[in-house]
Formats: sequence, structure tokens, C-alpha cells
Amino acid sequence: MAARANGETPKGRRRWRWTAVGTGVALALGAGGYALFLHARPYLHGSGCEVRTAIGKMPLELDQAANAAIIAGVAFRKQLPERAAVIAYATAIQESHLRNLAGGDRDSVGMFQQRPSQGWGTPAKLRDPVVSTSKFFDGLVKVKDYLDRDLHDAAQEVQRSADGRAYARHEPDGKTLARAFTGREPAAVRCWYPPDKKTAPRQAEALREMRRAFGGRLQPTAAEKKSAGPTPPPPDGVRVSNARTGWAVASWAVTHAQSYGLTEVRFAGKRWHADSGHDGWTTDTSAPTDRVIIR
Repeated sequence: MAARANGETPKGRRRWRWTAVGTGVALALGAGGYALFLHARPYLHGSGCEVRTAIGKMPLELDQAANAAIIAGVAFRKQLPERAAVIAYATAIQESHLRNLAGGDRDSVGMFQQRPSQGWGTPAKLRDPVVSTSKFFDGLVKVKDYLDRDLHDAAQEVQRSADGRAYARHEPDGKTLARAFTGREPAAVRCWYPPDKKTAPRQAEALREMRRAFGGRLQPTAAEKKSAGPTPPPPDGVRVSNARTGWAVASWAVTHAQSYGLTEVRFAGKRWHADSGHDGWTTDTSAPTDRVIIR
């Protein structure tokens, strides 16, 4: 058989065509597979949160993380030191694993398992994490020299549980949570959930609930006005006086994002977005340092 001028035989040409077709199919399958992966990726991780600090990291469920953020918020409102938050975290981990329990031992309820029969309040009030945390801190600050006592001793003075020594084992986790949720370490809390778990946006309600925990010192900030109409734009976040407060607020927003349909939190050069929550905080050079944007 005579060879072509370029040295290519019909058989060689057919082999080249099949190779090209195979390469094209592989590329198409690869592109399709990658597109499918990108579509499925938000579902692969499920729901959850992670705290990551210089002294350790902790996995949390969404409700546990939300409760942890509330504890930090109430501590901010009451202007308490970080040590008070550490004691509260260790206590809540021991009593309820940071969950807002409907019941417990005898008539105990809530995150701190406080008993209505012991004068803590009504069951309905104690099932409110903001209220139960406030009551715990009210009891803690009455303990003489509580900041200088061993953690389990200070917690036991408030709780009067069967074995107060059990609180001590949770002190390392309490310190990790306090560093993250009180804002000592920036961008230390990330949360994620799949797209089918998204809820309707309730931004205004989220801001009201945030301020109930943190107090009236947090002032809402209005979004940039996009029209000349008389109606002022709705709030899109809160103003903060320092970075630590800002990161405490940002952590609250991220941990409550699924509940209130929040999709974006921006602060101090960082951004969290619900669609890529598992990736955590990413760089956003336009994110302000004097307010936390919550949308």
C-alpha cells in the first residue's frame, strides 16, 4: 500500500481519529463529572459548624454553635470578662452539651438545666437560651471572687449540682469556645448547611434577636440607599466599636444563618457566604471594620 505524501496511512489516520474521539469523550465526561461534583458539593458536607482557634478546634452542631454564640452575646451585654464565658461554656457542656433541652433530671430544663422548683424561673422562660444564660451569669457574679476560683468551684456555687467536680473536665473546651465566640480570635467560627435546608430570609427578626442577646449598644446600620424615594433602606447589619465585638457579632450571625435565612456576613476584610459555608471565611477587601454586614 502506498504511503501518503505526509507519511500517514489510512490505518494510522483512523487510529488518530479514534484517539481524538476518545480524548474528546474523556474530556466531556470529565467536564460533566466536575460540573456534577460542583452541583453536589454543597450537599456532601451536611450541616454543622467548626470552631478553630490557636489552642484547639471543636466540631459543633448548628444548634450547639448558636447557643454558644448566645452565651458570648449575653456576656457582652453584661460586660463580663472572658473568664465568665469560659465558666458558662464548661457548665453548659456538662449540663446539656450546649443544647436547649426541653426537660432533664426532675424538673430541670434548658441549656443550664435550671430547676423552676429551685427558684430559677418558669419552664417557658428557662427554655429561652438568652434568659437562661442571663440567669446563670446573674448567679455567677454573686459568687465571691469567682474569677479567681477554680472553674468547677465557681460553677458549683451557681448550679448546686450533685457533683460539681464534673465541670472541671470541660474547661479546655470552654476556653476554646470563649476565644472564638467572644471574638478574641478573628474568623474562628464557620458553619454550613445544604441548599435544601435554606429557610426564608428573616433578616430584621435576626437583628432583633441578636440585639436581645448583645443588648442595645449594638446599633443597626442602614443599607446604602439605591433610590430617591422617601422610604429609608432597611438595616443590613450593626455598627461595632472594635474588632472583638465585631467578630462576636459575626459568629452569632453565621451560627444563626440557617434559622433566619441569612446568606452573607462581611466584616474586617472577610466574608462568609451560605453557598460556600464549609469553606469558611474568605478574603473580601471591601468588608468594613466599623460594622458587620448581615444579609
